Amino acid sequence: MNGHSIITRRTRLRTLALVAAFVLPATSGGPALAGDTAVKPVDFAKSFAALPKPNHSFDTPAGAVDITAIEVPVEVKPEPALRTIASGIASYYGKRFAGRPTASGERFNPSDLTAAHKTLPFGTLVQVTNPSNGKAVTVRINDRGPYAHGRMIDLSRAAAEEIGLVARGHGTVELALLEG
Repeated sequence: MNGHSIITRRTRLRTLALVAAFVLPATSGGPALAGDTAVKPVDFAKSFAALPKPNHSFDTPAGAVDITAIEVPVEVKPEPALRTIASGIASYYGKRFAGRPTASGERFNPSDLTAAHKTLPFGTLVQVTNPSNGKAVTVRINDRGPYAHGRMIDLSRAAAEEIGLVARGHGTVELALLEG
C-alpha cells in the first residue's frame, strides 16, 4: 500500500466517526453531547403528509380556457409590389473591388447581392430581371455608378451570376423597385 491510500482511509474513517457522533444522535433521538441542547427527531412522514397533493388531472376546470384549442395566427406578408422603372444595360464588378469602401461606406463584397446606381437612394431594393432568360434577382443599392457610358446599373458578381450576365460581362436588364 502506498501512503496516499492510508491517509485517505484514515480521513474517511475520521469523517464517518464525526458524523456518527454529532449528527446521528441529534436526529435519531439518541443522547446529545454534553453542552448541546437535545433536538427533537423530525417525523418526515407527517411533514410530507401535510403538504397539498398535486393535481395530476389534465382536465380543464370549468370556465378556464383550453389553450390546446387555440390556433396560433400565422402572419402572412403580402408580396412586395413591383414598380418597373427602367430597362437598360447592366454590367458587374467583382473581385478587384472586394474590400474597398462603397459610396455608402460599407465594404464591397462580391458575394453579396448588391448594386451601384447613379441616383437611387442607398438601401433601395431593386429587382433586376434578365429578359433574355427570365431570371431575376433582388439587389440592395449600396454604391454609386456605373461610370461606363451607356450602363444603367453595376451588379455585384453574385447578382450577375444569378441572372446569367457573367459570361458576357454585360446585358440588357429591366429594373423594378420593390415597394412595401
